[in-house]
Amino acid sequence: MPDPGQDIASREPRLLGPADIRRIAGRLGIRPSKRLGQNFVTDAGTVRRITALAGVRQDDVVLEVGPGFGSLTLPLLAAAGRVVAVEVDQALAAELPRTVAARAPGLTARLEVVAADAARVRDLPGPPPTALVANLPYNVAVPVVLHLLATVPSLRRGLVMVQAEVADRMSAPPGSCARQRRPRRSG
Repeated sequence: MPDPGQDIASREPRLLGPADIRRIAGRLGIRPSKRLGQNFVTDAGTVRRITALAGVRQDDVVLEVGPGFGSLTLPLLAAAGRVVAVEVDQALAAELPRTVAARAPGLTARLEVVAADAARVRDLPGPPPTALVANLPYNVAVPVVLHLLATVPSLRRGLVMVQAEVADRMSAPPGSCARQRRPRRSG
């Protein structure tokens, strides 16, 4: 008999949609916080594409920063051997295991949630992370990435989503001014 927490056709976790996120947010009394730079990914196609681009494999331990409601966590759990999710919002950190249990009960053992600020976290549970996946707000992107690169030497690759301005600044040569916008690639 198929697992009720998974899509029958694909055996993949049932991903969160906008209505699911609104329902969970309403139940928790959460509204996206400007102070925390929260911006929740709600499109299933987008999270599938992010997961594919991250190149996560079953032998990976993924460090996911800012999992929020778990939209990206669910497909990462299906692709990776383990996900360590670092979430600064205490309510979201507490809710994430419940969301995974409801939508992908066979994958709950692969999830470890750390309620902490990713820019300050030092010790992570379990085997060392090999991949970083994050959707970071403008105001913390650079400090978080620099901190994690300095404190988690086991990371071999990563996919970090940031605003275009932050990406320009991060990829600019030392001493240059990255204020000019480069043409955006389409596709």
